[in-house]
Amino acid sequence: MSAPDSMQSLLTLRKLTRAIADVVRSQMTDYLATLAPLLAPKVVLGDYVLGGAKESPRKAEKAFKELQALYETVAATKPFNLPRELTTPINFSAAAGLEITPVDYPHAVQAGSSSRTIMVRSPLTWTLTYAGFAPGRLPDLLKTKLRPGDELLQFVLSYLLMNVVTTNSPGLMQTLAALHFPINTTTLPDYPNLPITRISTDVSTMRPADSVVIESAELTGMDAFEEVVKIADLSALRDPFRERLLEIGRQQAPDLVAG
Repeated sequence: MSAPDSMQSLLTLRKLTRAIADVVRSQMTDYLATLAPLLAPKVVLGDYVLGGAKESPRKAEKAFKELQALYETVAATKPFNLPRELTTPINFSAAAGLEITPVDYPHAVQAGSSSRTIMVRSPLTWTLTYAGFAPGRLPDLLKTKLRPGDELLQFVLSYLLMNVVTTNSPGLMQTLAALHFPINTTTLPDYPNLPITRISTDVSTMRPADSVVIESAELTGMDAFEEVVKIADLSALRDPFRERLLEIGRQQAPDLVAG
């Protein structure tokens, strides 16, 4: 089945997508709960973070310089307007653990002579943050004139730290990719300098034609839509380790290893 071209095909794909999303999210949550200690800022930044080990990992200085550079590009720009200087040790008071939030984005569709904005969800892609720093909080935080303490600074630091920790943990990223949960970095139009870390799976989703999106929104009575799974990606799933071993087998013993 390709992109849905009717409500009936959309309903079939949506049911399948939600079943897959439930399994993927459950498996991803289990993996992240196990790996969360390895994504703690102190693992990469050592004593540059308050409470970090006295003997910093060898790459801690490099990681901190990367963090400083990122902070300088974000701090003084709108809408953040934070102090320019990042002092050490960094006092980052994140709760233990990680949090994943489904990715939503606005999509403008043409409905007759007028334009209509639909909020579209990508059900197999999540924003990865430290617990307590889900992206939905940021717009509200920026609107609040009287914020307690350095709450906005903590929020920005949480995203910068996640970026620095993941990019400086290649072994961990390779492990997640091998488990079919790759991590990547993106930005948002409203915050072009703030790195956003996302985790997804090797099965992607798609948004059908606008006519189908509009019909779905009208039936539900909400300006919202959820992408559906690409069926072809299911059969294209591969195990990199298995493929690597098979390739070795084909090279070393072609008469014994078929394919």
